[in-house]
Amino acid sequence: MATQSLELKATSFTLSVLHINTHDFNAIAADLESKLSQAPQFFIGAPLILNLSAIEQENINLAALKQLLTDNKLIIVGVTSANESISSQAKLLGLAVVKSGKQAKSMPAPLKETKIVKQNIRSGQQIYAKNADLVIFGAVGNGAEVIADGSIHIYGALRGKAMAGASGDVNSIIIANALDPELVSIAGQYWLAEHLQQNCSDQRGCIRLNGETLMVESLPQ
Repeated sequence: MATQSLELKATSFTLSVLHINTHDFNAIAADLESKLSQAPQFFIGAPLILNLSAIEQENINLAALKQLLTDNKLIIVGVTSANESISSQAKLLGLAVVKSGKQAKSMPAPLKETKIVKQNIRSGQQIYAKNADLVIFGAVGNGAEVIADGSIHIYGALRGKAMAGASGDVNSIIIANALDPELVSIAGQYWLAEHLQQNCSDQRGCIRLNGETLMVESLPQ
C-alpha cells in the first residue's frame, strides 16, 4: 500500500500573542528593540499571533507592520480581534484570522490530567505538560524551562522560566515555594526580569491573571 503524501493530525503548539496597542510604527520599533534585548529567546523564531483589539477602530498597514516584525526575526502566523478591514488585509497576506478568546469561550475546555516530575529541572532542560497541569517536586534552575497547558505547581524554587496556560487557559496559575524566575507567562501574558524584580522577592507565592495583567499573591508559610 502506497504511503500517503500528507496527513492531517491534531496537535498542540504554544502560540504567544503579541498585543499591538498603537499604529505608530516608530513607537512599535522602539519598544520591540527594548523587549528583544531583554529576552530574545522568548520572541525570535517563535510563531506569534497579533492581537489588534486596541486598534480595532483604526486602520493600519498590516503589510508594513508584518514586514517590520519580520525584519526583527519574528514569525507572524495570524491576527486576532481585528476589524473587517484588517482581517481582509490578513487574508491577502496569507495570515490566519483567529477567533479571540471571547468568541471561542463557548467551546468546552478539554479535560486536564496532571504530570508529576520528581526531580530538579536543570539549565537547558525543558518539561512540557500537554493538556495537563504540571507538578514538580524539586527546583527549576536558571536556564531551565517548564511549560504546561494547565497550571504549574513547583515544590521548590523557581529560578528559570515557567509558562502556564500555554494553550490559552486564562485560569491557569503558577505556584512556587520561592519565586525568583527569569520569565513567567500565563496564557501569553508575560513578565520579564524588570517586572519580576519589582513583584517577586524570593517569596512563596502564586502568579495568576487579573484581567489581562499578571499579579503575585503571597501564600501562607
